[in-house]
Amino acid sequence: MSRKPIFVGTAALLVCGAWAMRAQQPEPAAGGQHKLYNTAKQKLLAGKQIFGATVMSPDPNIYCAMANSGYDFMWIEMQHSPMTFEDVAHMIYACRGASAMPFIRVPDAEESTLQKATDIGAIGIIVPTVDTVEKARNAVKYAKYPPVGRRSQGSGQYGQLWGRDYRQTANDNMFVGIMIETPIGVENVEKIASVPGIDMIFAASTDLGNFSGHKQGDPEYEAMVKRIHDVTLAHGIKLGGPQAWKDRPGFTFFQAPSETALIRLGAQVNLGLTPSPAARPGVAVTEGTGKE
Repeated sequence: MSRKPIFVGTAALLVCGAWAMRAQQPEPAAGGQHKLYNTAKQKLLAGKQIFGATVMSPDPNIYCAMANSGYDFMWIEMQHSPMTFEDVAHMIYACRGASAMPFIRVPDAEESTLQKATDIGAIGIIVPTVDTVEKARNAVKYAKYPPVGRRSQGSGQYGQLWGRDYRQTANDNMFVGIMIETPIGVENVEKIASVPGIDMIFAASTDLGNFSGHKQGDPEYEAMVKRIHDVTLAHGIKLGGPQAWKDRPGFTFFQAPSETALIRLGAQVNLGLTPSPAARPGVAVTEGTGKE
């Protein structure tokens, strides 16, 4: 039996979630300006570190448990998972009012992809494998409304999540992050970082090795990370990486492990066991190895 879209919830859901809806309504500040309701972006702009757990399961209960556990944002994984936009729309709506902001790693920077991601209520977009200035520009262009970008104004559940004046507040609250994951991207990082509207550049740990043939700790690998680090910070952009890199200087945006890793860790804590480290301290796990 197929699920119906929940862009308009049932009366029961609306009543039960009324407090959450009110909690997410942006309140006008003095002078008619709107405050940031993207609390993760607000915290990052204040110079603090933010963390987001990775979710690959379409189960709203799992999503809500993670989104209310203390993370700043949820890294909703749509590049390397079979989740559909309908799945993610259900997850975000079911957990409206959660403390963690809904960010989506999209599979590409195409207009149709970013339009769907933003229409269902994501206020953070993370674009993988950015090698070119054009792809970086598209990330900003299709995530933001005119005059900054060319996002189309259509229907969606964003208004139920973020308020009736969403169109006027969306650009300030939308977070745009891109990932440098290849030697080509590293070579072009100076030009990429010059694109206006990028909030964060992520030095991707696994794919830097995957595409270059070098592993963490190799001089060639660390030289690529250093170049991303230096250029990103020089352009006043926030720097992201895996949670294992939280002690590296300059990094403030972090992708935390997935639900399977968190369940394993929670079970070990529940049993009174010493949690087994997934990797050496300061070394990010390799995605796809089953050791996350």
